[in-house]
Amino acid sequence: MSGVVPLSLDICLRTQVLTLYRYGQPWLCYRISTALAGANERDGSGGTPRGRHRIRACIGAGRPRNTVFRGRRATGEIYSPELAARHPRRDWILTRILWLCGEEPGYNRLGEVDTMRRFIYIHGTPETEPMGEPLSHGCVRMRNDDILQLFDQVRPGVPVFIHE
Repeated sequence: MSGVVPLSLDICLRTQVLTLYRYGQPWLCYRISTALAGANERDGSGGTPRGRHRIRACIGAGRPRNTVFRGRRATGEIYSPELAARHPRRDWILTRILWLCGEEPGYNRLGEVDTMRRFIYIHGTPETEPMGEPLSHGCVRMRNDDILQLFDQVRPGVPVFIHE
């Protein structure tokens, strides 16, 4: 299988589906939620960046389901409806984080369009958040069980392609 990478991720903004490919064949598919603001690479846009990326870091291994993260660090909290009621404005980043890095200088890497510096992740979210609808602040939201399954399959360096 010359030229085919063992694992890759495809994120379709139009269908709100993330597909994990293994040796070029679809393997696992998930409903997701990307940016309410649509596709946009610019810093401050709130959009989900398009193009070729890779997983820069896998964060949260061994942490319990619903672990709350802020600044890529576990806060020591476990998400619950009661915690959500105490912090109604939080953008919940839960369970696991796959931090993305753009691969295309001037488009999604470096300067005002740097995916990594924008802190764009694939991450878990509360079960109350709908999937299949663009509602995030730029990241790719997934169900917690789904991000747990995906996290166990991927490593840093796995290619990610985001498109409309």
